[in-house]
Amino acid sequence: MYEVLTDYPLQSSNSFGIAARTRYAVEVRDEADLPLILADERFRGLPRRLLGGGSNVVLTGDFDGVTLLMRIGGRRKLGSGTGHSLVQAGAGEVWHDFVAWTICEGEPGLENLALIPGTVGAAPIQNIGAYGVELESRFERLRAFDTETGAFVELDRDACRFAYRDSLFKHEPGRYIVTSVTLRLPRPWQPVVGYPDLLRTFEGREGIRPSEVFAAVVGVRRRKLPDPAVTGNAGSFFKNPIVSASHYSTLAEAYPEIVGYPQPDGRVKLAAAWLIDRCGWKGQARGQAAVHDRHALVLVNRGGATAEEILDLARAIQESVAETFDVRLEPEPVIL
Repeated sequence: MYEVLTDYPLQSSNSFGIAARTRYAVEVRDEADLPLILADERFRGLPRRLLGGGSNVVLTGDFDGVTLLMRIGGRRKLGSGTGHSLVQAGAGEVWHDFVAWTICEGEPGLENLALIPGTVGAAPIQNIGAYGVELESRFERLRAFDTETGAFVELDRDACRFAYRDSLFKHEPGRYIVTSVTLRLPRPWQPVVGYPDLLRTFEGREGIRPSEVFAAVVGVRRRKLPDPAVTGNAGSFFKNPIVSASHYSTLAEAYPEIVGYPQPDGRVKLAAAWLIDRCGWKGQARGQAAVHDRHALVLVNRGGATAEEILDLARAIQESVAETFDVRLEPEPVIL
């Protein structure tokens, strides 16, 4: 049976470490409790929201409602088929721990996504991706509770409407509560090491092992990104913007060193970190919120930062990049 906590502090439930409280909090450890929790008379008429690891949110203040804390665990192998292997995890599992488990279990395919903060349930919502691998390319299905119909549903890749750092769940916020995710890992396994940070390690190598790619990704991320347990942050704060080929050509003429990645539709994805760094923001601060001094895409809490300080800094960066490059940066975290 679930426990209801009152006046619950959320500072340790969001990776930015922003001080905020919620009127009620419930740790969801069993999907069977969800219909009961949502029907609880104590919550009638109150707004609700869901937090997993809190690694992709900015809490703007106290919440006069009920916060569901996703804690459903479990990992299992579902067997293999022609050209693939299936693995499944509960939505409350820590994503990186799950990736590490797949490597130990001889089920590679997620190693490029190692050390991304957050939970398994949040991964499809954000459609996470890194170092040449997007979650949607490894996605099979998920199970969720549909709060509109009061029934559990299973959604496949098409139903999730994945796009770059986007999904169905961002367009219908609050409707679906993800309880488990099943991933489809391609067989035979092939290393994905084309991104510069990995190419420098593996170029010309044969017989690369999944554990080596996993270790390399972890090493790169630890060198570049601050640990949320030490310095509050939400990882990459802005999406990499995608511009038309003509706009990219104009920018490349003015800035020959600009970083761009051609997309299948002919557009070009720009490196937001490069744009921000070029505008001189690395290491800059507004109050206790700052741009990380080693990675311009990461905003950090230097200690006691408020949501207002973080968002003021983010807006200033957006305005600077728009004025310099005529490119609009979109935040990755959800503002709550």
